[in-house]
Amino acid sequence: MSQNLIVNIIPFKAPVQELQCALYSKKTEGFAPIHKDDLKGIIEKHIPAKDLKNIDWFYTDFREPKEKAITLTVDLTKSIYFACHYYRHLIRTWFSQIADIIRPNFTKDIEVWFLNEKQSGKKYNVYNVYTLKVQYARVTDGPELVVSYDGTSKVLNTSLQDLVDFPTEKLNFINCNGELHRLRHMPPHFKQDLDKLYPVLSNPLKPRFGVPFDKPVFTNRYPKYLSELEYFYNTHLNNNGFKAILPLSPDGFHRLDGKDIFRTKMESNNLMFGKGQSVSPLTGMIKYQPYKPSPHNNVRFFFIYHESERTKSVQKIYTYLKEGYYRTDKVGVKVESFPNLTAYIKQPFHIEKEDSISFKSTDNIVSEVRAAVSAKNFDNGFRYVALYISPIPKSESDPAKHEVYYRIKELLLQRGITSQVIFKENIYSPKFDWFLPNIEIALLAKIDGIPWRLNRSKTDELIVGIGAFYSVSRKTKYVGSAFCFTNEGIFEGFDCFSANETKMLAGSIRKAVLKYLVDHEKAERLIIHFYKKISKKELVPIIDILYKLGLPIPVIIITINKTESNELLAFDKDSKELMPYSGTMVQVDRYQYLLFNNTRYYASSEPKQKEYHFPLKVSFASSNPVILDDVSVIKELLDQVYQFSRMYWKSVSQQSLPVTIKYPEMVAEIYPFFQHEKLPEFGQKNLWFL
Repeated sequence: MSQNLIVNIIPFKAPVQELQCALYSKKTEGFAPIHKDDLKGIIEKHIPAKDLKNIDWFYTDFREPKEKAITLTVDLTKSIYFACHYYRHLIRTWFSQIADIIRPNFTKDIEVWFLNEKQSGKKYNVYNVYTLKVQYARVTDGPELVVSYDGTSKVLNTSLQDLVDFPTEKLNFINCNGELHRLRHMPPHFKQDLDKLYPVLSNPLKPRFGVPFDKPVFTNRYPKYLSELEYFYNTHLNNNGFKAILPLSPDGFHRLDGKDIFRTKMESNNLMFGKGQSVSPLTGMIKYQPYKPSPHNNVRFFFIYHESERTKSVQKIYTYLKEGYYRTDKVGVKVESFPNLTAYIKQPFHIEKEDSISFKSTDNIVSEVRAAVSAKNFDNGFRYVALYISPIPKSESDPAKHEVYYRIKELLLQRGITSQVIFKENIYSPKFDWFLPNIEIALLAKIDGIPWRLNRSKTDELIVGIGAFYSVSRKTKYVGSAFCFTNEGIFEGFDCFSANETKMLAGSIRKAVLKYLVDHEKAERLIIHFYKKISKKELVPIIDILYKLGLPIPVIIITINKTESNELLAFDKDSKELMPYSGTMVQVDRYQYLLFNNTRYYASSEPKQKEYHFPLKVSFASSNPVILDDVSVIKELLDQVYQFSRMYWKSVSQQSLPVTIKYPEMVAEIYPFFQHEKLPEFGQKNLWFL
């Protein structure tokens, strides 16, 4: 299956080969900072080595020399890092004349905003946002301009002068007559004209001004993004004026050569079930049965519910789990839409009436349930599963009520009980049979069954996933650490602790490696899936521990960005949907790739609305970097990342992120709300968070 891929990168040539530039050692507002390392081989000719030791940064406005200027001549084709500074200056100068708003973002790339008159109104203006990034020889063999579309942003039409008695700490970015500044860093002279300063509407600000949140887009975004990129290119870049300052390739967006496009193995889409293989978790479970039923033959289920729901929602979900879900066809005949729990996950389902727990007050759920659980006799030799019918909606905004979910989870975990929360309002949905597969697959995983596994030959390697979540209410970042799997995707256990505990991170990996060695005798390599670029400070303790264990095995760190990439995209021009085939891999830097992870498996595939995923940006590092120079190793590791996204047992829908990143993030989102500082041993071995 061939593809005709373009990327949102435009190659260009140096506008001149040599540039005379004036530098200054004193920091000046509005001047571009340039590190001395970007001037290696040049600056040494102008400043003695003894003086250069005390200077790290130089500053320039790329204009005629002034007093105390250091004037030098730079070959832009050789001093590529300096050249990138100059190209950014040219772009910034050009767009400062035509963009409605301009600013350097946190990576110093250039953001330009253009007013969207059709979507703007009296209360706020809407702007289309684009980012221009300069880089060198990452995809082509010379300088490159990355053009990305970043969606829209809203700016309030009420000025700071008219925001009377408003808490300024709630404000973030301010539109200062075409420049964006954070309020806390805004130069004071802008306050001379408060009537010309307008707040950007961040999500926390929107409710205060009656502005609705942007709705998530579940439809195919590829056509929209390519249309915006082509519009921007044709309107603002593909003209004589811009090309005079930056000679862009006449071909526009770069078309990838076939040799630069890789694919995962075709069989990587297949999942292994008990009696066959399928690409679909839903049909695979029905047709081929679970890969491995629960090892617990005696499982006792019990409900936790509000007493008023006994004959309502509790009876409904009990009937669905025991008898299956039925719909009525056009002639009024009942037709099974989804099988019962016993048939689907191969686990006998039975609930004794006296086993369940009811509570009287929705304001006192936790204390009532805690008392009932404490009084309840739990027999040895049984695995217990609580089905909590929550009367509190998932979208509940009251923090106290919202936290009931976490409190119930934790108090059950402390007693060695896994649980499945079912929100009451979902039970009455006419499409509840869409919820049932997700509920029952999660239940199987929580009683230690294996719904499906990867179609992958077993090797002696340990995969550890590390993810993070920032708790806004707790103002703390937590990390789900040492989330361990075999290379077949089989869950091995996990731990959870604070993000800044580097030694605990290394210690938990040590514990995981030791357990792996007990179960598997040897380990050939350790692969870490990390949610961010791992630092040397974090890596050194891990390598030290491996050597102390007598395991001088290679450590490969794969950084998987938690958010899908819209900075770098590829489009298949031979497809009306424009989305590249699932499993497509495109190199965008020496050790960085785009991995397209969706459900467009074949030419005839028709992905569902939620499955038009943008690519993952995946980067590689290793304790032995030579390993990564072998393209076959990179392809194998990307294939593994791709497959691990198929091990998600919370839903039958295709995920973009691998579970090595997704699962730790899910746990870390819940963990800050727990009252105990450490997870019980049962909680470290069970997938209770699904």
